Amino acid sequence: MATHSVEEVLPPILDSTSEPPPLFDGTTRLYLNYECPFCQRVWIVRNYKGLHDKIKLIAIHLQNKPGWYKEKLYPENKVPSLEHNGKVIGESLDLIKYLDSNFEGPALLPDAPAKQKFAEEMIAYSGTFLNNVSTSFKGDPVKEACGEFDYLETALSKFDDGPFFLGQFSQVDTVYVPFIERFQIFLQEVWKYDITSGRPKLAAYIEEINKIDAYKQTKCNPKALVQFYTSRYLAK
Repeated sequence: MATHSVEEVLPPILDSTSEPPPLFDGTTRLYLNYECPFCQRVWIVRNYKGLHDKIKLIAIHLQNKPGWYKEKLYPENKVPSLEHNGKVIGESLDLIKYLDSNFEGPALLPDAPAKQKFAEEMIAYSGTFLNNVSTSFKGDPVKEACGEFDYLETALSKFDDGPFFLGQFSQVDTVYVPFIERFQIFLQEVWKYDITSGRPKLAAYIEEINKIDAYKQTKCNPKALVQFYTSRYLAK
């Protein structure tokens, strides 16, 4: 397992007043926002593979983006994106696979065909999981979202050689954990709903994943998360 226990000093967030880095100078850069769960997916992979010195973080202010980001770097104007070998790649699920395939460090996809197949199924379902839980916030999530957390509990029963979705820490965990983290915080804070209640494997999963330094350093600000989700989903 890649370990990088020294807390990384995060660079400042760039906004519309910020000058760009020297673009396409051969430096590999991950453009992200520190509170974005889609960015967090890729950030975790970068950390877990020990690529802190190989991939430089560039933080972008989402409400006040630098004009050069869209004009000179990434016309889609979204994060995350990766500047690598003279090109820019986007979309978190694509970037997880790209980093895992094109950079050194521990592989995040096992060789076993059964695990690879299950990984494909879970990653394909991740958008449905996200949408179903998010939609439930406008209704009764305790009733409407419980099936999604039951899905996670069942998925965690598939392999018994470790506490994670494929047994060992993998791409699947990097896809899901940013949202498990946020949903757990918000549901507990607003509805007093504990997503781990009656789900021992999910409880063990969350406990174990919080021991992984590559993930711990990427976690969101709980207070800011609750404020953001409240304004997004519960504002009248």
